[in-house]
Amino acid sequence: MSPTETAEKRVTSTQIGVVESAKTDKTRKVVVSYRAKHPKYGKFVSRRTILAVHDEHNESALGDRVEIAQCRPMSKTKRWRLVRIVDKAPRDNA
Repeated sequence: MSPTETAEKRVTSTQIGVVESAKTDKTRKVVVSYRAKHPKYGKFVSRRTILAVHDEHNESALGDRVEIAQCRPMSKTKRWRLVRIVDKAPRDNA
């Protein structure tokens, strides 16, 4: 079994979110937005979860849509890792 096959088998959950903060080295804050039904009134309400994500090579930047996967705990708050960048955010080169 190759190392890539082992890594693929370990993926338990993936999410797609937007990078909200890219200030720290190798760590990104990613916002995952979703809609949930209100338990009493039945109306759909927008919710969001902020996750700390490990970005080994600092590839992602503010505003990028990224795919993240659950992994082993890397620190007190980091339990997710960057899989790929889905869409790059437009950059201002002014």
